[in-house]
Amino acid sequence: MWLAVILALVQFAVVIMRYVFSIGFIPMQELIWYLSGTMFMLGSGYALLMDGHVRVDVIYREAEPRNKAMVDLIGCLVFLLPLCIMTLILTTPFVINSWKIFEGSKEASGIRGIFLLKTVILGWAFLMGLQGVALLLRAVSYLRGDTQTYSAGGRTGLAGD
Repeated sequence: MWLAVILALVQFAVVIMRYVFSIGFIPMQELIWYLSGTMFMLGSGYALLMDGHVRVDVIYREAEPRNKAMVDLIGCLVFLLPLCIMTLILTTPFVINSWKIFEGSKEASGIRGIFLLKTVILGWAFLMGLQGVALLLRAVSYLRGDTQTYSAGGRTGLAGD
């Protein structure tokens, strides 16, 4: 939440500096990339926890809790967890190489922390994978009859909801 506030303030400052005072400040412009990338990548696990991800839920919205649990179970096993695992496998060398050279901006006055921004990719894969495992376990628990309520996110409702 605080990253969104900071992002809005930085973006406002960049616009004012550029269009009112005709001043371009590359580090602030790049900071917008860093803040938005970090906010969206690291916040996506929380969005999944709170069932806040956008989905085409023409069927899911009206489905019975058991069917929702099945969709979540299959979705985690077939899509989410393999994506997180492949992201970790494929991007780890990419991030390690970036750290080895302390990769920075291509702009002379830019932020010298691209390696930090690339590390957020690994954070995304880990946090989304962790939340995917939690979602998978919640669905399995419900399907086994261990719980009376089912909710894909952090909110709970009665089985008939």
